[in-house]
Amino acid sequence: MRRLLSVVVSVYNEEEALAQFYQVTEGILNTISWDYELVFVNDGSRDQSLPILNHLADSNPKVKVVSFSRNFGHEAAMIAGIDYSQGDGIICMDADLQHPPACIPEIIRRFEDGYEVINMVRTKNESAGWFKNMASSAFYKLINALSDVKFESNASDFFAISRNVAAVLKENYREKVRFLRGYVQNVGFPKTTIEYEARARVAGESKYSIRKLFQFSVNTIVCFSNLPLKLGIFAGIFAGFLGLVVLVYTLFTRSGAPSGYATIVILNCFMFAFLFLIVGIIGEYISILFTELKDRPIYIVQNTRNLGENIKNS
Repeated sequence: MRRLLSVVVSVYNEEEALAQFYQVTEGILNTISWDYELVFVNDGSRDQSLPILNHLADSNPKVKVVSFSRNFGHEAAMIAGIDYSQGDGIICMDADLQHPPACIPEIIRRFEDGYEVINMVRTKNESAGWFKNMASSAFYKLINALSDVKFESNASDFFAISRNVAAVLKENYREKVRFLRGYVQNVGFPKTTIEYEARARVAGESKYSIRKLFQFSVNTIVCFSNLPLKLGIFAGIFAGFLGLVVLVYTLFTRSGAPSGYATIVILNCFMFAFLFLIVGIIGEYISILFTELKDRPIYIVQNTRNLGENIKNS
């Protein structure tokens, strides 16, 4: 019996890219030794993406469609795709062809070699400007410095996992605020990496603005590190040391006190900046806790295609 490969594809307003993505990907999937299913997750697209996906599903029973009731975000779409996948191996990728389907045969070979987590690492990103590339590199250096979990630099949302790893993600790691590629690198199991060059988008534009990327980075740091909460301790030690310096200065200067109004203002501004920074960090953690306590679903499925009546929310 042939092993089954599930290809999970997150779709949000990708009407211009879907036909080309399907043509390229299906052509490669038809050459591999495994059977396959294409699981498209429509993340509340407002264009013609869903009708296109339904047409593909009608013409090919191996195409599965999971459609959300609204936009829940890229991370939720990937989790949903994993939840609905039945494959012995699962590949998560985007529909804009930045994640090259040509890597699929190599991923299959790594599965057959016994690896259960395959991280796809970008060596080049043609569509990202210098700022995003620099920010991405800085982000991984920062999260690796703050977190006990060490992440592959430039790892992306293009990755592959085995059925065993998928079972872990289906039962655990169900946080509402999440960093899926981080979970994949954190679960253990035999893992390897494959390098690839991210190509230019075939159509459309990136759905991640600078603001969204910043918020995503903050959420990731909060999810994987408690170190920012300890800034209050370090700030307190620093403030005590600074106070000691001012005290020594007061006792040993001729005037007997700091001479200027500017000194007092600068110290107050400096300390209040520290205070508000720490309060803001605590607020981020409380916000994450509040989101988790509300326990709202990660996604809500409106309908599916080629999956029978297997509709579930999570």
